[in-house]
Amino acid sequence: MSTLEAAVEPILEADVRTVAAVQPVKDHPLFERLADLGDQPQLRILCAGVIALGAVRRDSRLALTGARMLAAHTLATWAKDFVKHRIDRTRPRSLGDPETDHRLAPGRSHEKEETSFPSGHAAGATAVARAYARAYPEHRVPAGIAGTILSLAQIPRCAHYPSDVGAGVAIGLASEALVDGAVKLGAHILSSHSS
Repeated sequence: MSTLEAAVEPILEADVRTVAAVQPVKDHPLFERLADLGDQPQLRILCAGVIALGAVRRDSRLALTGARMLAAHTLATWAKDFVKHRIDRTRPRSLGDPETDHRLAPGRSHEKEETSFPSGHAAGATAVARAYARAYPEHRVPAGIAGTILSLAQIPRCAHYPSDVGAGVAIGLASEALVDGAVKLGAHILSSHSS
């Protein structure tokens, strides 16, 4: 076992223990409803709704926030797909099958049951929540709670391991930070050309 494998093994063991612990609640309808809210189409509709509301109210701050949310979600989705299509990992709901392994392995599977890592729900929900919280810091706590709930709901429904969710959150945060940096750079370039 390599040093990296030895370092990752406790995380993988914790993933398996968590899946065993959530078995009694995995079919609870609350988690399915939360999963629906954190899915790509619903988050895109939310972003479009914020843009539309900003346009109707002639609130450029709100409209730009919606655009930033959509850009962060799009980047997070692309990044998640890039990783997901290079690493194979079975979903936690397949853990009892003797033919499956919960470990991460290089691969290019596009089968849903083989693409657990990372969580797209967590990446998207985190990116959207962080983009909104950055524009409206007075709402950062509720936005953060919403993003966290949508991300963590993937664990008890056995759609993702905790490490899948953690990786998704990291992708969401990085994607939103890149979008924020691009917006700030663009604003700086525009202001320097106008002066």
